[in-house]
Amino acid sequence: MEKATVPSIQMEKLSTTEETPSENYFSYMDNLIGSLLAIFGHLIISIGLNLQKYSHVRLAGTKDPRSYFKTKTWWLGLFLMILGEAAVFSSYAFAPLSLIVPLSAVSLIASSIIGIIFIKEKWKPKEFLRRYILSFIGCGLAIIGTYLLITFGPNSHEKMTGENIVRHLVGWPFLLYMLVEILAFCSLLYYYKQKNANYLLIILMLVALLGSTTVITVKALAGMIIVSIQGTMQLGYPIFYIMFVCMVATAIAQASFLSQASLLYDSALIASVNYILSTTLAISAGAVFYVDFRNEDVLHLCMFALGCLIAFLGVFLITRNRKKTKAFEPYVAINSVPGVTTMHDNGSTVQPDFGSSFSYGALQSNDSLSEIYTPATLPVVSEEASPGQAYRVYEHNKSE
Repeated sequence: MEKATVPSIQMEKLSTTEETPSENYFSYMDNLIGSLLAIFGHLIISIGLNLQKYSHVRLAGTKDPRSYFKTKTWWLGLFLMILGEAAVFSSYAFAPLSLIVPLSAVSLIASSIIGIIFIKEKWKPKEFLRRYILSFIGCGLAIIGTYLLITFGPNSHEKMTGENIVRHLVGWPFLLYMLVEILAFCSLLYYYKQKNANYLLIILMLVALLGSTTVITVKALAGMIIVSIQGTMQLGYPIFYIMFVCMVATAIAQASFLSQASLLYDSALIASVNYILSTTLAISAGAVFYVDFRNEDVLHLCMFALGCLIAFLGVFLITRNRKKTKAFEPYVAINSVPGVTTMHDNGSTVQPDFGSSFSYGALQSNDSLSEIYTPATLPVVSEEASPGQAYRVYEHNKSE
């Protein structure tokens, strides 16, 4: 009897070990599906944005009285953007958060390639290569980094049910992470609003902190919708609607801070720095909230970090090649004119600037200026002068 029980035990051990390859296969397939959806979505979004920009440029260069939303090109771009956003949203339900977020570099790669294709200027081969060598190197590095991210990305998969999300939400690692994030956000917001610290790093750190919360809510919503489609309804949980409100609120706040940054700094610099900061904080949020790297070994972690660094470098080189716009100067600085000696000790502006308008300083009409800048009015005496009478001289009083 004892001999008969030994084979059964061995068969049970073999059956349990044989389930591991199939689970790994399905998890890698889910990673591949999510990665392809994210790459397709970012590519379509980039094409849609460039189509809308092309419709604006074409209308501005012609005498067409139509508005931009009455052109087919603009509506095609809007449709592609919605399709791309839906694909990116769906990708969060299949692959881990830390794998999907860095793949947004695909949009920058596509925009760079599309911009080079639609250039109207004619270059010689040597000049063209010299002009866009950084873009080519950046695209190559970003593609290599994307390949490493997909190959060595995290392989943790969990059903996004309401119970699992609540369990992650009340866990002490995420609560500690949220406490640190809230303190950092409040400190940066204080320096930005009260101290007028309009530095690019502070503004984009605010965007990245909000973005880490946004991607957490996006993955939760996408996962719960997919689980509901598969047959287990999750839309009745209150956490679904809480996550939806947080996603909308943080997305609107991000757009507000990004619009303020675009008024102060170059768009290419914003794109590269925002990608690096947002990706880093989003990966950290995925590692803490969804525990993406719990079953990964040291080799996969190092290769994944190397892929992120290569992608960061590629994005920096892509945006580095773009031309910077020169800001408009509302006055003429005396020390900027060659051959003219400085009239003031500190080389200040020629026209005194009393306000924030774009009018030339002393020509500005402002009633709130000091009294010394108001012109003095002389009294007018209407008297007929006789030949033997001298002219009367009136002393001017300032109160008149």
